[in-house]
Amino acid sequence: MKKLILILLTMTLLLSGCNQSGPANKVEEPLVKGTDYDVIVIGGDPEGVCAAVSSARNGLKTLLVEDDDALGGLMTLGMLNFIDICESRTGFILTQGLFMEFYEAVGGTAFDVEQAKAFFEKWVMDEPNASLKLNTEVVAPIMEDNKIVGVVLNENGEEKSYYAGRIIDATVDADIAAAAGVPYTIAGEDIGEKDRQMGVTLVFELSGVDWPKVVDYLENDDNAGTGATDKTAWGYTREGYGYVPQDKLMRMRGFNVARQDNGNVLINALIVFGVDVLDENSKAEGIARAQKELEYIIPYVREHFIGFENVELVKTASQLYVRESRHIIGEYQLTIDDVLENRDQWDKIAIGAYPVDVQPTATQTYGTVIGSPDRYAIPFRCLVPLEVENLLVVGRSASYTSLAAGSARVIPFGMAEGQAAGVAAAYSLKNEISFREMTKDKEAIAQVQKVLKAQDAYLEDFEVHEPFMDHWAYSGVKVLRSIGLLDGGYSNDYRLDEPIGKGRFINLLNNCLKKAGMGTVNVYVSDTPTNQEIIGTVAKIVGCEAGDYQEQLAYLQNDQVLITAEMAGYFADKDKQPQVAEVVMLLANLYQSMSYHYLEQEA
Repeated sequence: MKKLILILLTMTLLLSGCNQSGPANKVEEPLVKGTDYDVIVIGGDPEGVCAAVSSARNGLKTLLVEDDDALGGLMTLGMLNFIDICESRTGFILTQGLFMEFYEAVGGTAFDVEQAKAFFEKWVMDEPNASLKLNTEVVAPIMEDNKIVGVVLNENGEEKSYYAGRIIDATVDADIAAAAGVPYTIAGEDIGEKDRQMGVTLVFELSGVDWPKVVDYLENDDNAGTGATDKTAWGYTREGYGYVPQDKLMRMRGFNVARQDNGNVLINALIVFGVDVLDENSKAEGIARAQKELEYIIPYVREHFIGFENVELVKTASQLYVRESRHIIGEYQLTIDDVLENRDQWDKIAIGAYPVDVQPTATQTYGTVIGSPDRYAIPFRCLVPLEVENLLVVGRSASYTSLAAGSARVIPFGMAEGQAAGVAAAYSLKNEISFREMTKDKEAIAQVQKVLKAQDAYLEDFEVHEPFMDHWAYSGVKVLRSIGLLDGGYSNDYRLDEPIGKGRFINLLNNCLKKAGMGTVNVYVSDTPTNQEIIGTVAKIVGCEAGDYQEQLAYLQNDQVLITAEMAGYFADKDKQPQVAEVVMLLANLYQSMSYHYLEQEA
């Protein structure tokens, strides 16, 4: 009897393990008649690989299409092998499931590129329900009214059409979604900065690095933000920014370094500006320009970087590291408040965290960190684009506002979304329910979440409150932060309780006016501006002709639009130098008021 129970228990565990994470039984025919596959995944970056593996493991006949000769995209062809880990402040990795399967297989935060390339291909090919087409370009989506039902592929110069019940767009720029008619914004367009173009990076490989010397230097220098392990190093900030580029549309910063199995290192440090990331010719030109700049960089590195005295350039990546392009508009757009207020979501399909890292543009020396969350959730609604049916979009071009994308763009998030997309596609097809219907169906989402948890995804409910949210001026912070004018850095410190200086006031004021669609103004205030100077400046902007402080104050308090009853006491003393908090509130109200009137005039 005991032997029988043991046999039954063993069989149950084996079946359970297979259903949860192992390969599914091979599916001969797709669920929808007249189609070639249940799911076609476009894009062989890690996000797409996860989507294909998940789809196949959940019993769907799946095709993965990649236009290059290998899988892994940015991690392999872009040689970005230093993973931006999505972890809580306690160090817990929040993206579990398939991401963790990859993470453990390649040995952690830094990995060997060739090993990762081999792993990704084996990962897909080990799934009996998955097929892979490399070196295959998507010519166009196949549409029936507003439904995407397949894709036209260019295979060895011949165009062939393939049909599927569901399509997952895992291209880094949401190319399929855009071609199908999904609405989107570009870069910072949603906050009035369409022309903003964060720098792209060309990763390069060096040999001859004295690793023990690197570790000793970075572990013992005077900078707490530098360091090294047996496989990674981060630092050389002064040395990097000290380089004067030959090409004025380039900049070198501190090094992020990751070792390969052969002892060579990959360097993420060279930022390239002036590249149209949606134009292949422009990207190729950017790579060529960066390669030319490396002729000057390498001698500089040998002279100024400890441990790099004998390095040689081995090669550069074949792809650029592009941080931002399209942001599709879905059933929900993740906001910067969602990220920095650590918001949970009822329809979460991934949980993660990463600092909101906005890289520099050609006119900026440094980037900025808008804030740093403990954790937040990605809702399923962010994967479901508006206006096109049968389609999910995963990765950095999913439905995030541009500021939220500063955090959510990292690869582990996209891999978790890819896993969720595969599970959601299985539920959608097997229950004959559309993705859009699922965004309004709590039972459907609950079932998707149940399967994801069974397949080792981390989706626990959470509530994390940030102390900065209790500040009396936080409503103003939210307004200015949402248009990219306030950042709290890694510590989420907006410096609200310090006196405001001349430079910060002028910058905030003119940027508020620009974001509201108005022109900038000449501002004349002292280095330590007083309430009288600030109130006088704002009063003049809104058309108050009074010269008396109390009259100006009364004008701004009219209808409590610009100065509310809560704020009035902070401006009572005209000779006081105000703190950042009250000025932030005043300018937030000014921005909202001016934006409203500007939109009225435009209408």
